[in-house]
Amino acid sequence: MQAEDVLAEFRASKALLEGHFLLSSGRHSAHYLQCARVLMDPMRASRLAAALAATLPRDLRKDIAKVVAPAMGGVIIGHEMGRALGVEAMFVERPTGTFELRRGFALEPGEKVLMVEDVVTTGLSSREAIKAIEAAGGVVVAGASLVDRSGGTVDLGVPFYPLIALNFPTYADDEVPAELAAVPVTKPGSRAQP
Repeated sequence: MQAEDVLAEFRASKALLEGHFLLSSGRHSAHYLQCARVLMDPMRASRLAAALAATLPRDLRKDIAKVVAPAMGGVIIGHEMGRALGVEAMFVERPTGTFELRRGFALEPGEKVLMVEDVVTTGLSSREAIKAIEAAGGVVVAGASLVDRSGGTVDLGVPFYPLIALNFPTYADDEVPAELAAVPVTKPGSRAQP
């Protein structure tokens, strides 16, 4: 699947939004990818996951025993990646503010895990999820996401495989351009702001 095909999936599902958004990273943007919309069609989610799985080196795909995704945004793509790779998928969640495995999910000590996200901007949620996976005994062999919004700068501490890189500008609170600041802000992400 080429970048144009991926963007066509986002446009077809009305998942590429424009406005003023406060991202879960704490940064502001005039664009937001509502991955929940692109993933709400099971066939589209399956196609995107298959394309993402195909970006992983063959040897790495063979090593992955489990897929773990951070809730909420990563749950659907994590499940579909499990299907694409033929392994079980589970998720970490933040019942008290810190990611952890719950609901009877468990990892065997040393089990090789692929951590999957929907969108990565700063990598904070991904790194927090990786820390929780490691605390549960897993070994994260790679990270993957539908979209890399980091401009290629994200460092997860493991190899990272995005399906597409989109470089919409993002701004710190004190850098927001006047034209963007004039638009009411929407907070679409799942993580509480600092």
